[in-house]
Amino acid sequence: MLLQALFAGFFGMAAVWFGVVVFRTSSMVRSALALLFSMTAVGAMFLAMEAEFLGVLQIMMMATEMAIMAIFMVMYMMDPGGLGQMDMSHQKRAAQAAGVLGALVAIGVALLTSWGPAANAAPGAAEQTRLLGIELMERSMLIFETAGVTILTAMIAATAAAIERRRR
Repeated sequence: MLLQALFAGFFGMAAVWFGVVVFRTSSMVRSALALLFSMTAVGAMFLAMEAEFLGVLQIMMMATEMAIMAIFMVMYMMDPGGLGQMDMSHQKRAAQAAGVLGALVAIGVALLTSWGPAANAAPGAAEQTRLLGIELMERSMLIFETAGVTILTAMIAATAAAIERRRR
């Protein structure tokens, strides 16, 4: 149990660190890689908490998404490598104020809310996976199908627009 908590804490700190790196770099490609590492660390946290299905799904989904995002950034950005003097942050004062306010609200909610008693017992890992599958295949299937077709359509349209522009 202690080792599991240590791994979850380590991967949680890694996720936060790489999340900070996303905004500290001037390269869109490095930023995408940092975001990939951050989301992979979240997936590793799921694995450390014995939620294998969610952990593997998180890692696979983010790897695919970040690869597609990096391709589109290289295709459409003027300086995807960050060799120029591009500034990734905008409205710094407002962003800092919103971040501090959000952190204070989150800490206040965590400390001042009565969460009630913890669950007495959780179903086993196999039962949790089965219940998650039923949830995904019943109520959420139409949402996933619609999102998948929409994303595929956007990717085809963006590629067609890029090819057409290059021909001129």
